[in-house]
Amino acid sequence: MNAVEIEEAVSELAAAPFDAREFPFAFLTAFGNKAVTVQRLRAGSGNMSDVAGGVLQRSNIHLAVCAEGLVTETMAALRASPKTAANKVKFVLATDGIVMEAEELASGELLACDYPKCADHFGFFLPLAGISTVRQIKDNPVDIKATGRLNKLYVELLKDNPDWARSERRPDLNHFMARLIFCMFAEDTGIFPDQQFSRTVEQMSDGGSANTHEVIAELFRAMATPADHRAAAGVRSWADQFPFVNGGLFADAADCPRFSRIARTYLLRAASLDWREINPDIFGSMIQAVADDDERGNLGMHYTSVPNILKVLNPLYLDDLRGVLAAAGDSVRKLKALRRRIAAIRVFDPACGSGNFLVIAYKEMREIEHQIVRKIDDTPRSWIRLNNFYGIEIKSFAAEIARLALLIAEFQCDVRMISQQEARLMVLPLHRTGQIRVGNALRVNWLEICPPATGTAPEEWDLAGPTGRLALEDDGLAEAEGPETYICGNPPYKGGTWQTEEQKDDLRGVFDGRTKNWKSLDYVAGWFMKAADYGVASRASSAFVSTNSICQGQQVAILWPLIFVTAREIVFACTSFKWANLASHNAGVTVVIVGLADPADKVRRLYSTDDSGEGVVRETTNINAYLVSSRNVVVEKDARSLFGLPTMSRGSSPVDGGNLLLSRDDLWHLGLTDDQRHRFIRRFCGSDELINGIEKACIWIDDRDVHAAVKSPGISERIRRVRAFRQSSPKRATVEASSCAHRFYERKQAGRKHAIVIPRVSSEHREFLPVGLVATGTIVGDRNFALFDSPLWNMALIASRLHWVWIGTVCVRMRTDFSYSNTLGWNTFPVPPLTEKSKADLTHCAEDILLAREAHFPATIADLYDPKAMPEDLRHAHERNDETLERIYIGRRFRNDTERLEKLFDLYAKMTAAAAPKGKPAKAVERLQAAAVP
Repeated sequence: MNAVEIEEAVSELAAAPFDAREFPFAFLTAFGNKAVTVQRLRAGSGNMSDVAGGVLQRSNIHLAVCAEGLVTETMAALRASPKTAANKVKFVLATDGIVMEAEELASGELLACDYPKCADHFGFFLPLAGISTVRQIKDNPVDIKATGRLNKLYVELLKDNPDWARSERRPDLNHFMARLIFCMFAEDTGIFPDQQFSRTVEQMSDGGSANTHEVIAELFRAMATPADHRAAAGVRSWADQFPFVNGGLFADAADCPRFSRIARTYLLRAASLDWREINPDIFGSMIQAVADDDERGNLGMHYTSVPNILKVLNPLYLDDLRGVLAAAGDSVRKLKALRRRIAAIRVFDPACGSGNFLVIAYKEMREIEHQIVRKIDDTPRSWIRLNNFYGIEIKSFAAEIARLALLIAEFQCDVRMISQQEARLMVLPLHRTGQIRVGNALRVNWLEICPPATGTAPEEWDLAGPTGRLALEDDGLAEAEGPETYICGNPPYKGGTWQTEEQKDDLRGVFDGRTKNWKSLDYVAGWFMKAADYGVASRASSAFVSTNSICQGQQVAILWPLIFVTAREIVFACTSFKWANLASHNAGVTVVIVGLADPADKVRRLYSTDDSGEGVVRETTNINAYLVSSRNVVVEKDARSLFGLPTMSRGSSPVDGGNLLLSRDDLWHLGLTDDQRHRFIRRFCGSDELINGIEKACIWIDDRDVHAAVKSPGISERIRRVRAFRQSSPKRATVEASSCAHRFYERKQAGRKHAIVIPRVSSEHREFLPVGLVATGTIVGDRNFALFDSPLWNMALIASRLHWVWIGTVCVRMRTDFSYSNTLGWNTFPVPPLTEKSKADLTHCAEDILLAREAHFPATIADLYDPKAMPEDLRHAHERNDETLERIYIGRRFRNDTERLEKLFDLYAKMTAAAAPKGKPAKAVERLQAAAVP
């Protein structure tokens, strides 16, 4: 269940008569528990509670219904219950049907309310549904409530008006919904008299709703008609009471969809909410899914938290403004200069959605301006204009909501920073709102949407709203310099595999003629390239949220040299973190934030999170495309090790439909003789087998032994299935391989003694990469890479922290999990020349690691390398290994991973430069020169 569905379920529960016996189960159902789970608790088999009237769900909640007046005592019993602690309960809750009390045990946060009001606090309990929530939603659920009410209205209108459901009419319906939202907000905030819109609709439309559309159409017509034209236009007297709104929102507002009785009810229910408390950034982001048939199942999930947005906006430009404000002190001249600067700033989100980045940018700028006003007792009316906020959005409804969200944000700021009375006077008629265009951002010319500014034209600035102009010369505004432009946002990601043909064409339009390898790029790369191009033609800095894959692996070599050649450089970055939404049990996508600008006089800042979860910022002279404080080196895959390491190859690929691989039971059912098992069965090691200690075997038949092997009915049948599986493949090479169905599709088994094995994908949570040693005869599967018959000191390299940080930086990650690469990770891994003594020392370290593991048999790698349960002797073995290896590099331990990476990149840069033919620099050096990086 999503947050909107949960709110509706809790609201229904709160509105129904209280049933003491049924309440615990209805409450758990409202938060998405499956019927079988609730039934088990109801039957008592899953209920561990030791409190009278209690129900306990392990790892979730301990709740109880009690007699009237005993809620506080029952809460004390729930807290003190040994079962509460033993079952790792998150919440305790008690109610008598009159009042409700609850506590989130981890934080100690308390909730107490009248029982009928519990629906207003549903956000407090969202973690019960696996949804990590935020303070704004806990304290103010109206955004989710409004989203749910409007969604029901939208769906009902589509049902009642099938012609409006057609693609050519959807923009009309979306515009109509935006007008409704404005009216509901206006009647709760004093822009209209209290409840004027909903009361008029309720009174003037009949209960059967036959004329509801006519009433609303007439109200919208009045709002679009100036007062002195209404008599001639024949506006009805009951509609003539409404003010002239216009501003584009009610232009051409004659048409209106028909309302059923149900739709009319949904409209009035939505209007009954307190729209004064709407957060335009939250509400706009959530309601984005209402008009999208494909996205409606994700309703309420599309929320981007303010702290995450500020991770983009603060280092992009807001921190600088606040710094100037602090440095200005009480200097009137400096503070007025800052206010002029802020008034001229333009913010541009070329993937703006419902406008949450623009709204937060506007609100934060207003807050800084407000501090200036208070310091110098200046005119409180804002100099910041909404038409300095630009956006591109491909979906028309989201664009409508973005424009409306900016208007709401402006009014709310005016109410708080000027006065409610003045804000009401200034808001109507609506002036021009944000410049949001509907279109495909990768196909339109950004310079046409947000033209480069050669200087401001102060005489055109209407800084006083509808009541008149400010004396510009008196305020020094005529001296304002050309405006700064800041490009920001959270564009769509989509890796190359999941892009539609249209999205591929979008990228082709951006990158064709620049690189032949653009098909490997994530979709978001198009925004970075267009922002870099825009920065060449205009005074602009940019910052986007992106999947971390554009700063890893092969995409670095494709994208970043193209950006650096525009003279844009990375001036700040946030390394990988989770960008979560309000989806149930959603881990969120792993992202980075990258800021680009002209590097002149820019201090680079690298933001990250330390082991304790605290934010860390580091100033540096350069940030490279891997988001590391180092030179702009591009690491490219190589067919052989640049540093003389042994050849690492991928394991053998069966492509067998599972028929050549055998569990222990499968092997037993084959009914083989001892001789057949010895000749045709080998131990098999895939990544799961290595990490989790799973036993698996495989059929491994040499060509000369085929006739002997097929004498076994079990082996013969499995070979037949492999043949059928391969023949059904759409790939020609796989079909051709059906002629030798007794063999693995790819046989990479090159060793005669042993193999050092490393999985291709492994968890980010381990402090060391999983690596193992397998015995002679073991078949290494293609989910691993292997070093066959290589000296054991190579295992010490792979098991080191140095290798961990290198692979985690230059190779692609699956979310945040490691995705190992032999050509990109192992073959490029910088290793200084090793003496025989160094190799012997490292061999000893690898042996110590293996012995420490063996001492804990049968614990698996997954068991042993759990960060919370790693045995001390194994940890010490790894620490000795790291110390031995790092002394080879610099004569001491590295202080941290940053220092490790700086050394590794330095070694890589020197090696690639030295390896370049005379007169023809290495690729990395060539790109450095092209980008003019010192």
